[in-house]
Amino acid sequence: MIVITTPTGDIGRQVLDHVLDSGEAVRVIARDPSRLSARVHAQAEVLEGSHGDADTITKALEGADRMFWLVPPAAFTRTDGARRYYVEFTRAACRTAASRGVRVVGVTSLGHGYQGEAGLLSAALAMDELFEGSGVHYRALALPFFMENLLRQAPAITEQGTFSMANAADRPLPTVATRDVAATAAALLLDTSWSGHARVALVSPDNLTPDAMAEAISDALGRTVRYRQTPLADYQAAMVQRGASQAMAQDFAVMVEAQNNGVYDAEAHGPGTATGFRQWCQDTLKPAVQS
Repeated sequence: MIVITTPTGDIGRQVLDHVLDSGEAVRVIARDPSRLSARVHAQAEVLEGSHGDADTITKALEGADRMFWLVPPAAFTRTDGARRYYVEFTRAACRTAASRGVRVVGVTSLGHGYQGEAGLLSAALAMDELFEGSGVHYRALALPFFMENLLRQAPAITEQGTFSMANAADRPLPTVATRDVAATAAALLLDTSWSGHARVALVSPDNLTPDAMAEAISDALGRTVRYRQTPLADYQAAMVQRGASQAMAQDFAVMVEAQNNGVYDAEAHGPGTATGFRQWCQDTLKPAVQS
């Protein structure tokens, strides 16, 4: 039995599709089962609740031997910060998985070994330490910046011909497509031969700066798109204006600062995943902008 968390999320949904295609027995944990497709309701066992809840995760792992784990985004209004959120959300699942010998494939951040604070990325790395210290058989999918984050910028790209972040315009920003994350996660879930714990770094084959990303987007769309770098202080202040707590805004700002300081370079990674940024622009960003 394979347990899938975040089955309606961008990554979890794709992992679930791969696993359902395999014919394996599947159980999903969903806060709102009505968001699941008819196929999921027909082919999987559905457990309503939060996978951060001790009773829910205990029920979910009954008779299970594998689990896909992803901590959902923390509410922007939390005042205790990302690290505490990640660890507290994971603790019950970690304890239960360890006691039952469940293999866990988890989503985390690239950057293991970085000497410094990295906000949300440090929180994910602290989660890894919790799993590894418990003796859980664990594969940590170590990920950089998601290409799909740029989909939020589709209106600005369409209307203004720009996209903006606080990342340094001339600093390479490693990226990954969620479809590659999901394919790798599903392959690991369907492979029952591994044990122990290890990190699996997933990075696209190109290593572009935001300025170079703008050129790639321009090529895909056939019109000029420019990158605008937002000052980090303005980025943090804007988050607070949109309702984020000071603690969460600080965690996001520290994450971007760490990205600008090379946090992803701290961890070795291989030759690259299947999807390059330019291909992703053609396959995913272009249709989103045109729609």
